[in-house]
Amino acid sequence: MKTLKLSRSDVTRGALILVNPSHPLQEDRKENELLPLRSVATPILLERQAAKMLAKVMSFLDCGEQITLVSGYRNRREQQTIYEDTLREQGEDFTNKYVAIPGCSEHQTGLAIDLAENKNDIDLICPDFPYTGVCGQFRELAAQYGFIERYPAERESITHIAHEPWHFRYVGYPHSEIMKEKMLTLEEYTDYLKQFPYHDTHFTFTQKGHCFEIFYVLILPDMVSVIEIPDATPYQISGNNDGGVLVTLWRA
Repeated sequence: MKTLKLSRSDVTRGALILVNPSHPLQEDRKENELLPLRSVATPILLERQAAKMLAKVMSFLDCGEQITLVSGYRNRREQQTIYEDTLREQGEDFTNKYVAIPGCSEHQTGLAIDLAENKNDIDLICPDFPYTGVCGQFRELAAQYGFIERYPAERESITHIAHEPWHFRYVGYPHSEIMKEKMLTLEEYTDYLKQFPYHDTHFTFTQKGHCFEIFYVLILPDMVSVIEIPDATPYQISGNNDGGVLVTLWRA
């Protein structure tokens, strides 16, 4: 068996971290954790794995001329500027619906991307990304590449952000497929997985000949949690930014 030691610092790292007003970010991304996407006037950055998977789905769809990248990684200073500018130009109600409070924005994780149908006069705050055509095709395939539509309609009371058809969040596979199948927001999904602690029954998910086993590890302050996983079993670790770590095993 392989022994893993998990500490409080692991809680705020990984593709499944929850970021909202109740779960602010602890720090900005480091420059070496980001990759530039295709060339635009101002480079758009994403976390390295998210950037690679976005490039794959865009290449598969051959949609580079039809879908444009609007916004990726932002540091806290950039988010502060957008928040203040929108508040001044659009008012408090609009800003509260569509612009996250600085320190609580998914764009500060490097895991979020705003997309738009490529046309004239793209709105940088609320770009048009319809459910039809190539945009609809992207949305259908997104989960296979680890992305979810982060702010669906009629879930505003949970996400605290209005419906944003253009905003996609990388959570990684298989979590994206599970969330799509169960129709869960990230808030609901991370809470749901707390039902499957390390020392009890684990969550299992099978797709395309692969079996995934997922469990939750509570990380107490100033303590290290020690777990064991089978040798030679691929695994992923992600904090949830809510007191714990999620471990995913890729079973044969």
